[in-house]
Amino acid sequence: MNRRQFLKTTGTAALALSAFPSYAAEFADAKKRVGLIGTGWYGKCDLLRLIQIAPVEVVSLCDVDKKMLEGAAEIVATRQLSKKRPRTYSDYRAMLKEKDLDIVLIATPDHWHALPMIEACKAGADIYCQKPIGVDVVECQAMLTAARKYKRVVQIGTQRRSTPHLIDARDKVIKEGLLGRIAHAEICCYYHMRNRDTIATAPDTTPPEHLDYEMWTGPAPMRPYCKIVHPRGWRAFMEYGNGIVGDMCVHMLDMVRWMLELGWPKTISSTGGILMDKAARANISDTQAATFDFGDLPVVWTHRSWGEASDPKYPWAAFIYGDKGTLKASVNSFEFIPRGKKEATVSGEALFEYEKYPEDKTEKDLERHVASAIRGHMKDLLSNIATRGRPVADIEQGAISSASCILANISAQLGRSLKWDAEKWQVVSDKEANKLLRRTYRAPWVHPEPGKV
Repeated sequence: MNRRQFLKTTGTAALALSAFPSYAAEFADAKKRVGLIGTGWYGKCDLLRLIQIAPVEVVSLCDVDKKMLEGAAEIVATRQLSKKRPRTYSDYRAMLKEKDLDIVLIATPDHWHALPMIEACKAGADIYCQKPIGVDVVECQAMLTAARKYKRVVQIGTQRRSTPHLIDARDKVIKEGLLGRIAHAEICCYYHMRNRDTIATAPDTTPPEHLDYEMWTGPAPMRPYCKIVHPRGWRAFMEYGNGIVGDMCVHMLDMVRWMLELGWPKTISSTGGILMDKAARANISDTQAATFDFGDLPVVWTHRSWGEASDPKYPWAAFIYGDKGTLKASVNSFEFIPRGKKEATVSGEALFEYEKYPEDKTEKDLERHVASAIRGHMKDLLSNIATRGRPVADIEQGAISSASCILANISAQLGRSLKWDAEKWQVVSDKEANKLLRRTYRAPWVHPEPGKV
């Protein structure tokens, strides 16, 4: 080949490569077949970040909302490399029956995590499942058992573990010993996120025709439909999740556990309820505190969906206290403040990658400050799929954080502290609490059993 031919050939190749997304080099050959169950807000956020980092082929989408499903199919066809439109399904069982998926993403409402995840394990797929992993403790145990039994790599969507500035906080502050001896942590959420609609503003009504409400409800208790429920408002009701503790505490508790290398709490106690907004239809607490006691380190949670945050810069955050200083950490930033000082000596902010991923600027509903964390989480998943290793937010870690939050709600319900036996997955000497470790499934759905998955 002469110089002119070489330049022509390499120039053509370079032009072709420039037309493709800037995939991470280590994943350029990761041509996995992908399916998504739950095509709403975070389902698309997660899937589109995966498309950004690797040449995966999204072949299947599943949702019980026809409009949401069609919209997602159109977006994926535009964004993925092949420009092919994925197959669409209204029932996850039909999708998984094909057994042709390498990776399954699950981003349904919380009450619909366990059954599809276990079936995806049986179908031979590796999994990315949103947090919390289940709505009750036995679900969490069954999901972990299934992942191990079928030897699946499962990443949970607690992406604080892959957030660039929080990795810096862990490495530059905690691992360097700047905090000194750590003996207390506080975690909190003061967002006004609890739905305020009343029976007058959100009366019971007929579900929209494009939504299969029977299938949407699935194993949860059947409630009359109202506009709060769908889309994205279902967290207002305990029937489908675990309130603000299950939604927001799970992230911050998991982050602290990861940063400080903590396992299960030894005891969990919680108090709270609907103390401020009693008129709203929402039945989740608007005020709650919980203590997760790890023996020599209590992690204390507080949420209020009213009033002001104690630190306006950190309304959803963790504060880790040592005898040499304090670490403040949130999804947006971190600061280390030495004892006796008023100003931070080490700090960092969320990473934005607009030059590399310009679509982040315009993507509807994307939490832009979280995009780099989701990409990092997806890269970690793909790396561990390749090695058959345990990802940073392995399902066992997801089970610990999720079940701990569920136990906090049980403690608040019963009005007493719970001592946890992690080996037996039981509350010590408390039959009433142990009965609450599983929810009753609505027929014909059958609750998964750890010994039968």
